[in-house]
Amino acid sequence: MNWARFGKTCLGQALYRHRSTFRNASKAAVWSHLELSYFRDIIPDDVIHELVARPQPPETQVLRAEILLTTPSAFVLPSDWQGSANRPEWQASLEYIEVESLCLSKYRQVMREYIGPAAAQLVQANRIGTFRAMETAVVLYRDPALAIDWNQIHLCELEAGSFNGFAQAFDAVLREISPDSDLAAVFADLDRMRTIPRWTFNDPVVEGDAAVGRKGTATP
Repeated sequence: MNWARFGKTCLGQALYRHRSTFRNASKAAVWSHLELSYFRDIIPDDVIHELVARPQPPETQVLRAEILLTTPSAFVLPSDWQGSANRPEWQASLEYIEVESLCLSKYRQVMREYIGPAAAQLVQANRIGTFRAMETAVVLYRDPALAIDWNQIHLCELEAGSFNGFAQAFDAVLREISPDSDLAAVFADLDRMRTIPRWTFNDPVVEGDAAVGRKGTATP
């Protein structure tokens, strides 16, 4: 919780503990936690050393460490975000996505023009807590035995018990936002560009990330 020690560019941290698997296309063992540290513009060298390079406690095994960049217009937090403690039925949905390298630009465009605006509507309607699309910029460390890969992570908070995928909710909102678009083609394009090797539901252990929404990534 003492993330202020990382300096003025640090906006907070969050920690999620694995609960269940929603979809799985990989034989790799499921990891127990995902930790996110949020920075504005610059990550100091000494912070990278502390989080990645220095020896970890004996009970901790780091499988992967990476720098993620937010996807333009598809990283949505309400300005009053205080975590999901007031919605105990919510769990954190974590999609680990592998987009074909030749399709990254087109994928980003679809996220910016369609998925991000639709997610913003769902956030404003309080149907999901946030929607955070993040892209791998560089992998700093990867355990040689980790037999799974991705270059996007999508995080949102939702009611996992009744969740059956985003298609229906996004389809309804997208028809309002862009009634003239061929939405079936949009989703078909996504399916051609990406695979989802793993999609999990998680319990939030720490959500010290309220400042992220106040630094220009918030919805109106």
